[in-house]
Amino acid sequence: MNMRFNDKVALVTGAAQGIGRGVVERLLLEGAQVVAVDRSELVHELPAEVLALTADLERYEDCQRVMAEAIQHFGRLDILVNNVGGTIWAKPFEHYLPDEIEAEVRRSLFPTLWCCHSVLPHMLERGSGVIVNVSSIATRGVNRVPYGAAKGGVNALTACLAFETAGRGVRVNATAPGGTEAPARRIPRNSSVATEQEQQWYAQIVEQTKDSSLMKRYGTIDEQVGVILFLASDEASYITGVTLPVGGGDLG
Repeated sequence: MNMRFNDKVALVTGAAQGIGRGVVERLLLEGAQVVAVDRSELVHELPAEVLALTADLERYEDCQRVMAEAIQHFGRLDILVNNVGGTIWAKPFEHYLPDEIEAEVRRSLFPTLWCCHSVLPHMLERGSGVIVNVSSIATRGVNRVPYGAAKGGVNALTACLAFETAGRGVRVNATAPGGTEAPARRIPRNSSVATEQEQQWYAQIVEQTKDSSLMKRYGTIDEQVGVILFLASDEASYITGVTLPVGGGDLG
């Protein structure tokens, strides 16, 4: 196993399930010291050597707290992977209620915005750091307009922050995952039971996602994790301000 992250401290958000959990496990295998953050208590099921923290990263105060705890525990923070986010509802835009639109933006933009803001003073003071944001190719897609708008904000944040920090030792990039096969979520994003109509709307997302991919399939968690870790590693030392689509040829 390539030990690219020896002597590195990495914090991963949304770490209890799916892509985030995969990132944590690979970072451990490659030598990193890892802080795993999630709102779910499932984060405490990660290996004992992980510093597991529960927090609601839609709240700025919680983002500030977990960064402070990570730095106090390990003495520094080299890498931040912002993985919190995900579609809560799937339906044509005219069917969204105003509070649902706000909830989608809070879930898929603000945790990344707040975490970047919270970690930046530490990275700038040290003159080094890497931020990898997890966006989505759903910035061009059906039945997820508020989510797509939030991830478009992540793309803009990535580019603008890279402009501001490139000369001060901090790299900022993003991946834009396409459809990804993953185990069923143990804690779903939306607790209500989907109606037959909602199931049809979600099926349209799956069909459009596969059709937009040149490879005509969903990716795997490992295929997403590999790109995130590449951008977090020194192998990507001359890359910043980029959002890299990982969707089998779908550029989002």
